[in-house]
Amino acid sequence: MSRDQLVAMARRSIDHAKANTIELVDEVFRVPARNYFDQARWEQEMERIFHRMPLVMGFSCEMAKPGDYKALEVAGTPVLISRGADGMVRAFVNSCSHRGAIVVKEGTGHARRFSCPYHAWTYDQQGDLVGILDRDSFGSVDTACLGLTALPVAERAGLIFVWLRPKAALDIDTFLCGYDDLLGQLGFVDCRVVGSQTIAGPNWKVAYDGYLDLYHLPVLHRETFGANMANKALYTAWGPHQRVTSPSRNVADLLADVAPEQWPTERLTLGVWTIFPHVSIASFESGGRVFMVSQLYPGVDPGSSFTVQTFLHTQPDAPGQAEEIEKTMAFLHHVVQDEDYYTGLRLQRALKTGLKAEVLFGRNEGGGQRFHRWIDAILATDDDDLAPLFKAGID
Repeated sequence: MSRDQLVAMARRSIDHAKANTIELVDEVFRVPARNYFDQARWEQEMERIFHRMPLVMGFSCEMAKPGDYKALEVAGTPVLISRGADGMVRAFVNSCSHRGAIVVKEGTGHARRFSCPYHAWTYDQQGDLVGILDRDSFGSVDTACLGLTALPVAERAGLIFVWLRPKAALDIDTFLCGYDDLLGQLGFVDCRVVGSQTIAGPNWKVAYDGYLDLYHLPVLHRETFGANMANKALYTAWGPHQRVTSPSRNVADLLADVAPEQWPTERLTLGVWTIFPHVSIASFESGGRVFMVSQLYPGVDPGSSFTVQTFLHTQPDAPGQAEEIEKTMAFLHHVVQDEDYYTGLRLQRALKTGLKAEVLFGRNEGGGQRFHRWIDAILATDDDDLAPLFKAGID
């Protein structure tokens, strides 16, 4: 079924390329400029979006073996993800039940148990408390109640999703709206993580707007890769998640004499795949296929964010790949930091003056319009009504 959807999307792109057309939404959409810098609005976004939605915090290939773990901090919450001896991935608040210390420092590794660096309280891969230093002199406590605080976690399409609340308001299947079937076609399970880098950026929505926007490519990126890029976009949505492609005569010509059942999956899955509210996936050819998964996280205030660019490769051991991967990472760091986020940070400062009442998304920018409409809808929806919202959609 997912391949049929990919073929249908390719046919749609080919038709638009031949006709030199794109799909336009009904009208120009206006977003209040304050939405990008207002403190109260930002705090509501943290509570109602980043602390209620499942967030992509890791990759199956990054934690392939029992005992593999990853520790990170997201939206002010320290998180520990661990794959147990039973092969299951679990997630916890990375905070000791004794005095709250961070148990595992940020990063990835392999461990059978986790010992707190403050007083050596020890936890197993299931998060259970299995050791108390000088237990006889500490006093009577029920260790069954003192394990690490569990967080909901799900593994889909080679991605690891974690919720920042112990009780999920929205289950993973309802959240993904069937999108994971398409994401599975990217083949993350068969990749290997080959690098990661972090870039500071503006308000998370300023940054995310850019991932949904092809309109700027030949302008902002004219000195790097955009000079010959089309600025037209086609959007396909699964709830708040979107794929962005550009009608391409090159693709139309390449596939013209090939039967659809023989169209290569690598060609069918080009474009930018976004996962609401914080992930963008782009791919490149480099002795195999390289994916850049951009995980966009809010910073400490409305004016800041940071993006973790994680690179996954289908053939990392091919001759010369180490050098090519290094060049690709350096180039994309430059593009995002010195072009996208340089512009976004200046945009952020200009909006914060309050001298512009609103920003505009044109009829050709339907993806950005949908992103902001979903934000507004989720902010206005209580926990009990989230699942009906995702099932019904907003269109």
